[in-house]
Amino acid sequence: MNYLAHIALSQPNSYSLVGNLLGDFCKGVQIDMLPQAVRQGLANHRAVDHFTDHHPLVRNAKTHFSAQRRRFAGITLDMLFDHFLIRHWPAFYSQPFAAVKQQIYSDIAAAEHLMPPEMAATMRNVYQKDWFASYEQLPSLGYALDRIAQRIRFTNQFSGVIEEIEPVYSQLEHDFLQFYPQLQQHVQQLGLEQN
Repeated sequence: MNYLAHIALSQPNSYSLVGNLLGDFCKGVQIDMLPQAVRQGLANHRAVDHFTDHHPLVRNAKTHFSAQRRRFAGITLDMLFDHFLIRHWPAFYSQPFAAVKQQIYSDIAAAEHLMPPEMAATMRNVYQKDWFASYEQLPSLGYALDRIAQRIRFTNQFSGVIEEIEPVYSQLEHDFLQFYPQLQQHVQQLGLEQN
């Protein structure tokens, strides 16, 4: 899952928010020196990733991508699932997404002091450039995926992956709608974070 889903599956406090986002920024971080609530959030992040990566629906979804892009199918699905989460937000959460998004951005800004520098810089871009708005529409999601392709340090054919999403969009959306409630239930049952 990508940033939005990890945030949505966190607890409503700064430590949990940071921990649930930290999974992508752990390099060089002394985990055992973090506050317990941040470590619990990180454990939740890792549990979400493990459940997602090993789920049959997600594994099957990766097979829709061509051989040259399958290596990046996980990244693609992470961002596409955030797109589907935004599209279907009212099916999973009671507050309107627009209001939640502004609260998330405010919470990220307030929690920057708890983040390692690379993470703080990325999260600053998330809220200053309104990344979640770029996930709302498929063309802008395609642009965001192409920007990731440009940052990969080796020659790749990841760019243009949106062309492989479009023909199977409905199937992937259906898979997400089956998968996400199972992920929510899994997180709730694990209870890795204390309220």
